[in-house]
Amino acid sequence: MSVRPCLFVVLAAGKGTRMKSSLPKVLHKIAGQSMLAHVLTTASRIEGGKIAVVVGPGMDAVGTEAVRVVPGARMFEQSAQLGTADAVLAAKPALDEQGADSQAGGDVVVLFADTPLVRGEVIERLRAALDSGANIAVLGFRPKDPTGYGRLLIDDRGGLTGIREEQDATDAERDIGLCNSGVMAFRVPRLSELLSRIGSANAKGEYYLTDAIEIARQQGLKATVVECDESDVLGVNTREQLAVAEGIWQARARSAFMRDGVTMVAPETVWLNFDTRIASDVSIEPNVIFAAGVTVEEGVQILGFCHIEGATIGKGARIGPFARFRPGARIGANVHIGNFVEVKNVTLGEGAKANHLSYLGDGSVGAGANIGAGTIFCNYDGYNKEKTEIGEGAFIGSNTSLVAPLKIGAGAYIGSGSVITKDVSPGALAIERSAQEERPGWAEKFRAVMSRRKAAQKR
Repeated sequence: MSVRPCLFVVLAAGKGTRMKSSLPKVLHKIAGQSMLAHVLTTASRIEGGKIAVVVGPGMDAVGTEAVRVVPGARMFEQSAQLGTADAVLAAKPALDEQGADSQAGGDVVVLFADTPLVRGEVIERLRAALDSGANIAVLGFRPKDPTGYGRLLIDDRGGLTGIREEQDATDAERDIGLCNSGVMAFRVPRLSELLSRIGSANAKGEYYLTDAIEIARQQGLKATVVECDESDVLGVNTREQLAVAEGIWQARARSAFMRDGVTMVAPETVWLNFDTRIASDVSIEPNVIFAAGVTVEEGVQILGFCHIEGATIGKGARIGPFARFRPGARIGANVHIGNFVEVKNVTLGEGAKANHLSYLGDGSVGAGANIGAGTIFCNYDGYNKEKTEIGEGAFIGSNTSLVAPLKIGAGAYIGSGSVITKDVSPGALAIERSAQEERPGWAEKFRAVMSRRKAAQKR
């Protein structure tokens, strides 16, 4: 069975003045990814889809982001802010290419770049309504407070007869609880011609895409409503709404991971990124943050208050509490990384341990090696970063500074308190300490001198 092609027209021309930001609204991020990218990623995963993005003048950054996410996306410019119908018509070449005859062509779905939480299965339900005979399907929802939303007008047979913007609605229409999300799907012959018939005789003087319903009905076409949860169509216009959307995304992602076998002791305190990958039988304690680029393999334990970015954590590893992984941390199977240990651009082999208060930056730690408390990889001289390489089974004593570039051989032993600046041979002991000096009676004399000075200062 062939897949019916679908053109997604993503409207991203809004200025977003209420965000009070120099960054275009649709480039603000949820879970580390722009709102635009969330919408484009969802659309691109639907088989048979092509994408057209409508931007405003001077919004080059939005176009760049769109092409980064979907290299084949086409850009169209809405020269003036004249309403949603005008925005869709800005993509008229793509609409016309989709097919003059809806039976020979395909579907057109209008999405909004500032509505980032719409799910692929919801879009598929919208298209299924077209398969069931509708020419237009509108995504509707029932908010707790419908103020500000357009209302969906339904006839006695359940058909959609029109959409009324609130400022143009009667009192009776404002009492309707079923609201318009703005997301619409079309299977209409010569769609651009239908949209061109939309006028601007309304309170705002704009060309509303919602007016397409009444025009389609006049042509004998059928319109229907597909209902979804309010969270699917949450629009983001303010920083407060951005935070709400972030919370919804996080809750969805946590639930998905837990359904797939991940344990979260206090899921509401775990923060995930859009690209976080966590395998089954991973246990995560409270207050853990996953930033970009993290993969966690099976059976890992992550204790509380860890911050993890750009890291891969191997099977059975034990992390934290209070550990920090920065980009390039590659943690092998059964590795132990303890409290207040920071790892950056270091590979730790299987079974290696760094349990306390250490900084490991730029280098490698062999399998089974032990890193004592207070160990520092001195990797930066103010101009260049160098590597520290520790061989398998080596033992690094506590409070050791390893000055890179440096190689510690397999099985070597570094005495506590050393500052190691030269390579150490495999199996060797390296100690670098000043000779200990003891002066009998010094402490008593020192206290007596200091006491006299302090007494003199009080006179």
